[in-house]
Amino acid sequence: MRGKLKPYVYLAPSMLVIALVFFFPVVQIFRYSSLRMGSRGNVFIGFGNYVSLFQDEVFRKAVTNNFILLISVPVMVVLALLFSVLLFERLKGWRVYRTIFYMPYLLAIPVVGIVFSYIFQLNGILNQILEVLHLDFMKADWLGSPRYALWTVMFVVIWKEFGFGVVLFLARLMSVDEQMYEAAELEGASWGQVLIRITIPQLALVIEFFVIIMIITMLSWVFNYVYVMTSGGPGGSTMVSELYIYLTAFRYNQMGKASAAAIILLFITVILIIIRGRVSSRLEVET
Repeated sequence: MRGKLKPYVYLAPSMLVIALVFFFPVVQIFRYSSLRMGSRGNVFIGFGNYVSLFQDEVFRKAVTNNFILLISVPVMVVLALLFSVLLFERLKGWRVYRTIFYMPYLLAIPVVGIVFSYIFQLNGILNQILEVLHLDFMKADWLGSPRYALWTVMFVVIWKEFGFGVVLFLARLMSVDEQMYEAAELEGASWGQVLIRITIPQLALVIEFFVIIMIITMLSWVFNYVYVMTSGGPGGSTMVSELYIYLTAFRYNQMGKASAAAIILLFITVILIIIRGRVSSRLEVET
């Protein structure tokens, strides 16, 4: 019996720290989400904050924007697949290109956001280049116009994140039996046939893993991009759920409503994390 309990004794201090740092705040957020909190005290309102959330046009817009950003996921998958296959074919300088693709993923998001803010502002580098090239008709207020702002943020997210997919796919391809490709070459298979019948099936689980990671990113990890580049503007056109939670809690002092929004986001993210865990387990079994 002592032998069975010994591992748990060693784990107890770290589990206690995790409970204090993570689980206690989560329990508190659940509690806050059922309260109307004010200077005169807290009033229990049950699901009142959740009802208020779904009646809030700004929250609906924030969630809608998160789901619009999901458009970037298939774009990143296609780009990562294309470039990883090209690198796998050992084109000249492929190691240098691999580093170039992966480097943006290592950069801090605030740094990326600030740099691209200067590039995409009305008098920024991009519009200056277009002016020099006499392409003035293509100039736009990329971050100051509700029409373009969210798509500009999406472009930056794609630029930074897809390199992770390139390295992930390339690592998987390097573990594939090369005899499969040699046999396909002897059979006279075209590049497209090899891609569809060998490469994509071999990458299926890795692609699934990457897709889940990117979906989680689009739903709960774009706060830094938006906060640095647009602060949710113009006119709320780039508002996302994380930024909504932050502003509601700390600028408008509606902690109960912000907690309810955080619970909804947590619920969605936990479901995706569970799915990711199952995919990871399947990937480990396959490899």
